[in-house]
Amino acid sequence: MRIVRAWLLVLLCLCAAACARLDRVTGTTVDDSSTEQQVLVMLHLAPTHFRPDVSYGGSYNARVGGDARRRIAEEIARQYNLTITNDWPMPALGIDCFVMEAARDASLPRLVEQLSRDPRVESAQAVNLFHVLAHNDPLYPLQPSAKLWHLADLHKIATGRYVRVAEVDTGVELDHPDLAGRVTLARNFVDGHPDAAEEHGTAVAGIIAARADDGIGIAGIAPEAKLMALRACWQPARRDDAAVCSSFTLAKALQFALDQNAQVVNLSLGGPRDRLLERLLDAAAVRGITVVGAVDPDVRDGGFPASYRGVLAVAGDDAHDAPVGALLGPGRDIPTTTVGGKWGFVAGSSFAAAHLTGLVALLRELAPNLPPQQIREALAARTMPSLAGERHAIVDACAAITRIAGTCACACVVASTTKSSPPP
Repeated sequence: MRIVRAWLLVLLCLCAAACARLDRVTGTTVDDSSTEQQVLVMLHLAPTHFRPDVSYGGSYNARVGGDARRRIAEEIARQYNLTITNDWPMPALGIDCFVMEAARDASLPRLVEQLSRDPRVESAQAVNLFHVLAHNDPLYPLQPSAKLWHLADLHKIATGRYVRVAEVDTGVELDHPDLAGRVTLARNFVDGHPDAAEEHGTAVAGIIAARADDGIGIAGIAPEAKLMALRACWQPARRDDAAVCSSFTLAKALQFALDQNAQVVNLSLGGPRDRLLERLLDAAAVRGITVVGAVDPDVRDGGFPASYRGVLAVAGDDAHDAPVGALLGPGRDIPTTTVGGKWGFVAGSSFAAAHLTGLVALLRELAPNLPPQQIREALAARTMPSLAGERHAIVDACAAITRIAGTCACACVVASTTKSSPPP
């Protein structure tokens, strides 16, 4: 009997080990915060089989041949001593993206080089980390951006109605009094981190789309936009640390934004250049999507993704050395929504980018098919001094709306006396 029990115990242990291995391969609950030894391995999706008599959805090819690609990925993982922890189809690029983890003593650059030369692999790269771009400055007396941009006048012409805006950020407090009913859909792309309401995402959401004329809180720049809250970043255990995102979580969120036909994407975050994300940004540009990126004030060129071609780079109006071509938006003493059903003041280029994202949504309502380059030209055509002084000139929202709408958006005497540069 003792021998039988011993054998049963051994079999149970082996079964448990096998099940644990199976769970790790399927990537069901993986913590994306551990990225030091992770690589992204891209495999080609199956080519499209087009039939004119069939209506296909945007993700038609995502799972065609998925089992075969899984087998190939597993072969690659065995050959290079890797463990598959997750995967995600990215039909916008024609690839399946597999997250693989290397041993602690493995050389990641050498491994990426070997994988890139493997004929089965479309491309490979290390997983990068990104951080949201905000800082906790002391609170100053309220200086609402609504006065600077004459929001009440702008909202008589446009409110962002029906414009699809994707906010790629930390979690948003969906039941906040100023945001309840304002988020069209919310998705969590951070594996291993349960969905949560977080400060940065909630603050950005409020600036973009807080409900107007409800007798509480603030009015968003585009209060009737269809806001998508795509959680690709998470708050570390130490709340004083900036929220973190990874190449993989951001890529999943961007692919989802493309699938949902977003018209504007807000990226109030920054990090190193990332080839996978660059390719997704190129795909967004081809589709005419305006991507707004926050400038990293600690990086000379504004950092990635703000410095990438086609991205609308935005710095705060207190920026001392804004990169050439960057737009300036309200970025300090900004009242907005905070976690816990509250309101507070925030500062940073993240929130300047949120202002411009909302303004782009207003322009998109007036001209849905306006190319991103013409949106940039409309925003850059006129600038004006900020309320804080004349050291920096910020985007003149009234002039931009007037340029697109063809009618005076705000009090014409205000627009005519604004210091400006001539239209291009």
